[in-house]
Amino acid sequence: MEITATEIAFLGLVLFFALLVYLKVPAMVMGMLDQRSQSIAKELHEARRLREEAEKLLADYQAKRAAAEAEAKAIVDTAKEQAALVAEETRANMIAAMQRREKQAEDRIAAAGSKASDEVRAAAADAAIAAAERMLRERMNDSAQAALVQEGAADLKRKFG
Repeated sequence: MEITATEIAFLGLVLFFALLVYLKVPAMVMGMLDQRSQSIAKELHEARRLREEAEKLLADYQAKRAAAEAEAKAIVDTAKEQAALVAEETRANMIAAMQRREKQAEDRIAAAGSKASDEVRAAAADAAIAAAERMLRERMNDSAQAALVQEGAADLKRKFG
C-alpha cells in the first residue's frame, strides 16, 4: 500500500492538531479569550459606572445651576425692589426739600414785604412829621405860640390844681 501525498498531509494535520491538544493550546486560547472577555466585561462595567457617575454629576451640576439661577434671579429682584424703594425715598426727600425751600422762600418774601411795608410806614410817618412841622412853622406866629402856652398852663392848673 502506498501512502499518497494527501494521506501524508492528512496525517500531518492530525499530528498538528494532536500536538496542539497535547500542548494545551486550545485551553490557552480559551483562557486568553476568557481573560479578554473578562477584561472587556470589566471595562464595560467600569464604563457603566463612570457613565452613572457622570450622569449624577451632570444632574448635580444642573441642580446647582438651577439653584444659582434662582438665587441670581432673587438677587436681581431684591435689587430692583431696593432700587425702587431708594428711588421712591429719594423722590419723597426731594419733594420735602422742595416744599421746605418753597416755604423758606415764601417766608423770606413775607418778611421782605413786612419790612418794605414797615419802611413805607416809617417813610410816610417821617414825611407826615416833616409836613406837620413845616405846616406848624408856617402857621405859628408869636400870638399863636402865646395862646398855646396859656392853654397848656391852664391844663396844668386843672390837673394839678
